Amino acid sequence: MPSQPQRLATVRNTIAVASGKGGVGKSTVAANLALALQKSGSQVGILDADIYGPSIPTLFGLKEKQPAMDPEKRKIVPLEKFGLKIMSIGFLIRETDSVVWRGPMIHKMLQQFIEDVDWGDLDTLIIDLPPGTGDAQLSLSQLIPMSGAVVVTTPQDMALADVIRGVAMFKKVGVPILGVIENMSYFSCPHCDKRTEIFSHGGGKRMAEELKVPFLGELTLDPMTREGSDTGSPVVVQVPDSFQAKCFKEIAEKMKGELERVQTNKINIQL
Repeated sequence: MPSQPQRLATVRNTIAVASGKGGVGKSTVAANLALALQKSGSQVGILDADIYGPSIPTLFGLKEKQPAMDPEKRKIVPLEKFGLKIMSIGFLIRETDSVVWRGPMIHKMLQQFIEDVDWGDLDTLIIDLPPGTGDAQLSLSQLIPMSGAVVVTTPQDMALADVIRGVAMFKKVGVPILGVIENMSYFSCPHCDKRTEIFSHGGGKRMAEELKVPFLGELTLDPMTREGSDTGSPVVVQVPDSFQAKCFKEIAEKMKGELERVQTNKINIQL
């Protein structure tokens, strides 16, 4: 009996961007991290695995677009924007439609995104997960070997409590934690330079230390980032020299470093 072809055989690394709860800016972080990696010279794709609430079409200004089908390969051709290959269920349904699916349907959809999309040769596929610890997370861990996961949080206690669950879930399914990112860490007034810690500050770093996982950095509550997300031009490409864009690039480099460390340790253990 012939063996099944390896899923995502031409993708070297798959990195999940997750959050314990919604509303922490996870998709915005995923989009900008993908662009930061691409700007550093990597070939990058982004898969929107948030079946119930896809944000990637809005973040990249692709809400009205649909992917094509390659008749020879019999595969879906992902859309491209800013040098990224992009796929989302948001390209396949109307914005006003709601997805009311049980776990097996979510698994089948994610399997199609992995097996039936022509991702081509990629250094990294960023996977924007839905919030929480549900069916999509479990399905992906079963479908492909994940290279690592990044957990996004805001500083307040309510969000941090869910980080513990998220980290525990990834450890349970054998996915290395590349680090924690604290989003909306503080707001710096552009007129008076006064710093306001709207959602508290520093909780992400403290939580990473308690859980003994890397802390990748903090991101401010920034109007330019919000504007870029709403207009389909993320801050890393819209204002590449801004403080926020530089923070995304620094976090992306730290994430790459943690991924290399994990892979080196894995090779040493095998030897």
